[in-house]
Amino acid sequence: MKKRIKVLLVDDHPVVRKGISSCLSQHEHLQIVGECADGREALKKAREIQPDVILMDIDMPHMNGLAVTDLLRKELPKIKVLILSMHSNTDYILRIIQSGARGYVLKDSGTDELLKAIEAINLGEAFFSPEIARAALNQYVKGSGTVNAQVTQLTNREREVLVHIADGLSNKEIASQLGVGVRTVETHRERIMRKLNIHSVAGLTKFAISQGLVSLQ
Repeated sequence: MKKRIKVLLVDDHPVVRKGISSCLSQHEHLQIVGECADGREALKKAREIQPDVILMDIDMPHMNGLAVTDLLRKELPKIKVLILSMHSNTDYILRIIQSGARGYVLKDSGTDELLKAIEAINLGEAFFSPEIARAALNQYVKGSGTVNAQVTQLTNREREVLVHIADGLSNKEIASQLGVGVRTVETHRERIMRKLNIHSVAGLTKFAISQGLVSLQ
């Protein structure tokens, strides 16, 4: 029997998760191995379950889908992330590509397109809804597809700490979340501020939002 594709669903709307799960469960080669309602939970479950494919929403509490995808890209590169959202503007498309997601399908796409996307990225291919692909290509042709050099300077752990800072957590709370000492978090915070040349929590929060690492929720 053909190996089933293990899929983790990540969306903060229960109705959306239920609908997707019901749709995918009808296909024997797909196995829903878990559901998550926010980015922080998604990161935790991805580490525990290590699914083949994650269907990831963008706008979620605590840590948004792009921030989670960016962290998984370095920590668990074998997991393929398929962004499933309603955003079709070019700013989001570029951030999605930069985050390391293997594909992007609009939520109003048909079941056939979603199935093709899951199967394609599971094989290591990229898949984008046609309208998304066109918009991304046009944006790059215009020469406006750039990666923020400051973000790329941060290590995987520093990005994770930055997201928690922007989410309003204290050093003690971040240390508890990451399972490290408070002094370690303080060191990460100092390095982040130095690398970004931003020396206030408000400034770090604004930067994280501007880069799509956290959502305004």
